[in-house]
Amino acid sequence: MKKVSAIICAFLLVASATSYAQLTPQPSSSQTIVQGFGLGSIKLTYSRPDVKGRKIFGGMEPYGVVWRTGANSATVIKFTDDVAIEGKKIPAGEYGLFSIPGENEWTIIISKQPNQWGAYSYKEADDFARFKVKTEHLTELTETMTLAFTNVAPTTSELQMRWEHSGFTVHLTTDVDAKVMARIDSAMNTAKKPYYEAIIYYYNNNKDMTKALAWANELEKDKAFPPFVPKLWKARVLLKKGDKAAAIVTAEEGVKAATENKSDEYVRLNNEVIAQAKK
Repeated sequence: MKKVSAIICAFLLVASATSYAQLTPQPSSSQTIVQGFGLGSIKLTYSRPDVKGRKIFGGMEPYGVVWRTGANSATVIKFTDDVAIEGKKIPAGEYGLFSIPGENEWTIIISKQPNQWGAYSYKEADDFARFKVKTEHLTELTETMTLAFTNVAPTTSELQMRWEHSGFTVHLTTDVDAKVMARIDSAMNTAKKPYYEAIIYYYNNNKDMTKALAWANELEKDKAFPPFVPKLWKARVLLKKGDKAAAIVTAEEGVKAATENKSDEYVRLNNEVIAQAKK
């Protein structure tokens, strides 16, 4: 009976919120975040309750009880591509993001049922995956509950939760290297070869620098780019190959071209290569 009553109350709250949505603001504001990740994106939708002087974790949100990880409707997370969370593969799709607060650790739940009000209809049988992460004890008060993507790199990211004096961090990864390499190989067989993008990917991911240098030489012929741009990337590739002398000469040419074109940014970037090569 308690569960039925809770569900009825939840529906009444939804109806009330819907009826007066245009007249009064929601007590817990909603937020949608779209974070680019790998070759795709992650979309996170949740509502953000405030502390308002209350005891939150271990109080209003008891330890050991499933929480919607927000307010109002359950938090929803959508992946356009496959990802891994704490090493567990999660296929592309839309999921509910639930959690179980703990004084020393949290349980993070990825549910196959994303669209539900609160956690009233939550069923463990719908779990796709569960993860244990350490509780992070925060010195400063976070008044408004916050979810955020941090330390975002091409294939790694962190999802952090902060509220009151507690938080957690979940680690995400995505494997895009095979797809990117295949796309580069395919595009290099077309009339419009993506030298610029390919050089950057090879350089940032420690691929074949001999191949990257050949592309850099071709990029220098492309009049669509101001000369100081290919000079910079050619100098960087030469330095990574270990040819410091050639890297210095090329970067100096880049500095000259950037100076003539009044590009302070590329003067600085090419000078950085020179400084690194002289160490």
